[in-house]
Amino acid sequence: MIELKVRIKRKVYPGAQSDVLERLEFDVGAGEFIAFVGPSGAGKTTILNLGGGLDRDVEGEILINNRPLSEQTHPVRYGYMFQEPRLMPWLTVEDNVRLVLDGEVDAAERARQLIWEVELGGSEQAFPSQLSGGMQRRVALARAFAVRPSLMLMDEPFISLDLPTATRLREQLMALWAELRPTVLFVTHDLREALSVADRVIFLSGSPARVVKELRVELPRPRDPYGKAVTDIHARLLQEHPDLLSGLTDNGRGNAAKQRRSV
Repeated sequence: MIELKVRIKRKVYPGAQSDVLERLEFDVGAGEFIAFVGPSGAGKTTILNLGGGLDRDVEGEILINNRPLSEQTHPVRYGYMFQEPRLMPWLTVEDNVRLVLDGEVDAAERARQLIWEVELGGSEQAFPSQLSGGMQRRVALARAFAVRPSLMLMDEPFISLDLPTATRLREQLMALWAELRPTVLFVTHDLREALSVADRVIFLSGSPARVVKELRVELPRPRDPYGKAVTDIHARLLQEHPDLLSGLTDNGRGNAAKQRRSV
């Protein structure tokens, strides 16, 4: 199980005129599903890259189970899912899923099991070009869970999908998460999506990003993003904080600690 502590003083890219992250702090409990919501360009993808160890050029520290990333005695099993499926076009569905298993003994069995769990049974030998966009995302979802991740990083994985397809993929995601219970960092621009999947939603300011509000979502699962419970929370949030999705005001940033509450 993975616990995460993020304490970033400053993150700036070489040649940039301003910081992308500044005084950004948050904790994630073992097996907790966290969604990040914030304006475009706020640094949400940067947070995922830092949490996954893909980018270590930062002032501050990221602790996994109270140890810095550089001092981990056991490799962290990461699962990744990006805005694009990033499938290998020359590999079949099964081989794309097996790709991350690196010759494990049960690789073929594990790949086929997950392909059926995401409802692609019968398409094992198809190539990505033969699949719809939604089907390609299902392959990416199966691949992300194939390694039995302890930390899952998801960067707007269902963006640009039609509503029924995105809804079904979220349902499959939640089923796989309930089975393995990895710690999840999930980036989205869709507040309803965040409220429907997350244990806690972290709202970010505009760049340089910092936490302006945290919201614990104590609704039973499964959750319908357009059902009454989520709709009520969604409406109340936007009524109380009309500029929440644009990062709140400067005054809101300064009062981030006061904004934390449970639902």
